[in-house]
Amino acid sequence: MGFILETERLALRKMTQADFPALCEILQDEQTMYAYEGAFSGEEAQTWLDRQLERYRDDGIGLWAVILKENGKMIGQCGLTWQRIPGETVLEVGYLFNRAYWHCGYAAEAARACRDYAFETLRAEKVYSIIRDTNALSQNVAQRNGMTRVASFVKHYRGADMPHGVYCVQRRERGE
Repeated sequence: MGFILETERLALRKMTQADFPALCEILQDEQTMYAYEGAFSGEEAQTWLDRQLERYRDDGIGLWAVILKENGKMIGQCGLTWQRIPGETVLEVGYLFNRAYWHCGYAAEAARACRDYAFETLRAEKVYSIIRDTNALSQNVAQRNGMTRVASFVKHYRGADMPHGVYCVQRRERGE
């Protein structure tokens, strides 16, 4: 399967059902999924994968498998999706990585490539990241991606009210 994006260390491609075990390593890890109120069940993980396959078909984008070039292992997911925030639908760069690969710069590297793809290929004027207020690691990735916090709102998910920050970078802010 062809790669959508490549960076120095990573390659991004559409996920397939064959990626389900690697995806479960991420979605079923309690610590990784703290911002989602805990680990997903097998059924929830399959629904997550099915949603990405649907996005690829309907939108031409979605969260893509992040492959570590040095060994071919899927270490996370990163990509572009349409998300609702109060008052509008926005193009979001989202990322979620296997905890074993945190603190290596992979999320920032993949998110930067997705941001650039949004600007250069999709001709987007703005790109967003929507991040739970308690998720400092993802907030740091957004800031490293040139984003600033522009709004906040509360999302109700899995029985909890979750304050979220809305981060944004505009094409002109990057000198384009």
